[in-house]
Amino acid sequence: MSNKRVLITGAAGFLGSHLCDRFINEGYHVVGMDNLITGDLKNIEHLFKLKEFEFYHHDVSKFIHVPGRLDYILHFASPASPIDYLKIPIQTLKVGSLGIHNCLGLAKDKKARVLIASTSEIYGDPLVHPQNEEYWGNVNPVGPRGVYDEAKRFQEAMTMAYHTFHGLETRIVRIFNTYGPRMRLNDGRALPAFIGQALRGEDLTVFGDGSQTRSFCYVDDLIEGIYRLLLSDYHMPVNIGNPNEISLKDFAEEVLKLTGSSVKIIYKPLPVDDPKQRQPDITKAKELLGWEPKVNRTEGLKKTYDYFKSLPKEELYKLPKEFNNKK
Repeated sequence: MSNKRVLITGAAGFLGSHLCDRFINEGYHVVGMDNLITGDLKNIEHLFKLKEFEFYHHDVSKFIHVPGRLDYILHFASPASPIDYLKIPIQTLKVGSLGIHNCLGLAKDKKARVLIASTSEIYGDPLVHPQNEEYWGNVNPVGPRGVYDEAKRFQEAMTMAYHTFHGLETRIVRIFNTYGPRMRLNDGRALPAFIGQALRGEDLTVFGDGSQTRSFCYVDDLIEGIYRLLLSDYHMPVNIGNPNEISLKDFAEEVLKLTGSSVKIIYKPLPVDDPKQRQPDITKAKELLGWEPKVNRTEGLKKTYDYFKSLPKEELYKLPKEFNNKK
């Protein structure tokens, strides 16, 4: 068991809450931080009774003060779904610039190792397939997705600057499509959207002709990869994701089969700059971390569907959050 102390930003979000669980289970003292703009306290309410957990309701785009020692900082605070970052573009850019600057400054002050959550979105609409860490990407900086893509690219650049200039211990994880319990049903991503529509008896909406691909990684596998990367001695970016690629049309059909729904698949125009292909090259993760995904999509989808089915009925019809996006 560890007596180390870790700060996790975005702690009430999908991935942040699973990270809190993992580090608690590993014996760490966890400091969670979230401004709850997209996170939900329900994801971590089971931790509040524990002496090993404390929570700060705080926006990391503002100065961060955490008293006491910190051994690790994991920066996972950011809107991560299109429905969020298209509605709050400025906050998305701020958490990827001011937020990372504050986290790195805190890490420098505490002499802590910091791991940042980057994403496959830094590859944009890729011209290389599958995507490896040496690929620089094909991103439209002034398109609607640019606020998220460029925020993550800036995060990586700022993190590397602190590593080279200040000698800070840094880790960068590039996360590919991930799914599992605690995802928000109405966040605009394919998997919760499909399952939510099936549960409501609505036709499943596929954008474009459905030939665009994604590679879905179950959350437990992702958390294991992140944990191993944090404790490794490798400071360059590492892809963590499941290379089992599937078209969105075929994926929608898998969801229909799983749910037993008799609704149809309907098609709508493809959003601007929507990536046509997503598949991680996980060679580095295998070689450096001894990591590869273990949960197959059939098993992971069943667990996720069971989670969504267990939610109160009102959650199925809950509209996406409205934001004050003027700041």
